[in-house]
Amino acid sequence: MSLAENVDYLSRLRKLNGFHDFGGYARNPRSGVRSPLVQVTRFGSNPGDLRMFAFVPANLQQPRALVVVLHGCGQTATGYDHGAGWSTLAKHYGFALLLPEQQISNNANTCFNWFNPDDIGRESGEAASIRQMIKRMVEGHAIDPHRVFITGLSAGGAMTTVMLATYPEVFAAGAVIAGLPFGVASNMREALTGMRGARERTPRELGDLVRKASRHKGEWPRLSVWHGSADRTVSPTNANEIVKQWLDVHDLPPQPMSEGIVDGYPRQIWWDADGETVVESYTITDMAHGTPLGTADNDKHYGREGAFLIEAGISSSYHIAKFFGLTGWIRQSKPLAQPTVKPEAADSPSAKLIPTVSPVPQPKPVAIPDLTEVLWPQTARKTLPEPERKPRRRRGIDVGAAITRALTAAGLRK
Repeated sequence: MSLAENVDYLSRLRKLNGFHDFGGYARNPRSGVRSPLVQVTRFGSNPGDLRMFAFVPANLQQPRALVVVLHGCGQTATGYDHGAGWSTLAKHYGFALLLPEQQISNNANTCFNWFNPDDIGRESGEAASIRQMIKRMVEGHAIDPHRVFITGLSAGGAMTTVMLATYPEVFAAGAVIAGLPFGVASNMREALTGMRGARERTPRELGDLVRKASRHKGEWPRLSVWHGSADRTVSPTNANEIVKQWLDVHDLPPQPMSEGIVDGYPRQIWWDADGETVVESYTITDMAHGTPLGTADNDKHYGREGAFLIEAGISSSYHIAKFFGLTGWIRQSKPLAQPTVKPEAADSPSAKLIPTVSPVPQPKPVAIPDLTEVLWPQTARKTLPEPERKPRRRRGIDVGAAITRALTAAGLRK
C-alpha cells in the first residue's frame, strides 16, 4: 500500500468502516414511529452480543416462511424496517420476520462486523448469534426450514453474504443490497479498500472462498444482487464480484441468460437446468448508496424515504420478496377461530416463545397452470412474468404427465 493510500486509510479510521456518518440516523430514528417489532431475549449463548427483534403476523402463508433482514451501518432494526417496509410486506403476504440488531458496544457505527474473522466464521461471533436467532424462530413458529431467506443493506448486505457462505444449508435464497462478496476482507484496512473498489479476482478464487467456509455439499442458496451505479460508499464493482462469486458456486456461465428492464432498470438473470432463476442482478442507474424504494406491482408503496432509503421508482423489498417466492399468497381478512389452549400446553417452552401470535394455516389460491410455462420453461421465462419459487426443485419433466395435470387442473379433463 502506497504512502498516499495509508494516509487515506488513517483519515477514514475515525469513520469506522468508511460509511460516512451513518450514526445520527441510527441513534435517532424518525420520532413518533410505532414499530410492530418485538424484542426477543434468551435465544442462545449469543456469542456476537447482538439484539434480536421479530414480527410474526397473525395469518401466515403455508408453508410458513421467515425473512431475516440485516440493517446497514448507523441504522437500527426498527428504523430500517420502517424505511424499507418489510413488516408491511410481511403482514400483507403472511411471512415471519427476524431483524438482528448491532450494538454500539460491538461497533461504534452499529455496522455488522462482516470483515472480522471472529464474527464471520461458522459457529462463532455475530454469524453464530444470527444462526441462533433463526433457530429460535424456526422452532418457535413452525417455520418450514426450507423457506428461510435473508437480505441486508450495505454492511448488512456484506453480512448477508457471510451467512449464505457459512450456513448455506439454512437458506433457500438471499438478497444483497450495496454489499460486498464474502471473504474479501479480514480486517478493517482490507474492508475499506474493498469498499473503495473491489480487487478483481477470478471466479474460481471467489467461489473457493464460499466453498471453504463450510462443509456444505448440497444445493446452494439462490441470490439477488442490487446496487446503485452512483454509489460512492461501496463501489458498484462489488456487485459484479458478488455475481461472479455465486455464478461460480452454482457452476453457471458468466454471460446472462436473459436481460430485461424492470421498472426502468436493467436486470440480468441466470437460471439452472430446471429453468429456475438462481442468480439475478439489478443495476439501479444513477442511484447513490442505499435501498431503492418505489411502488410495487400491486400498486402499493412499501417503506418510507430517509437516510440511505432512496426513492428510485422501484421497490427492492417487494421484488426481493417476489424473488423469494413470497408474494403469491393473499392475506385473509380475518383469521380463523383458534382452538382452546390447554393449561399444560401454555406452559410448554414453545408456547413461551415470542411474539404471541395466532398462527393460522391458510389455503393457497388455486391457479390454472400456464401450459407454455409447464412445457417450455426456459422459453417462457424470457417472455412471461417469473413464477414463484417452488419449495423443492424439480429434476426433469414428464411432458405427458405435465399435460394431463394441466388439463385436469383447468377442468378440461377428469
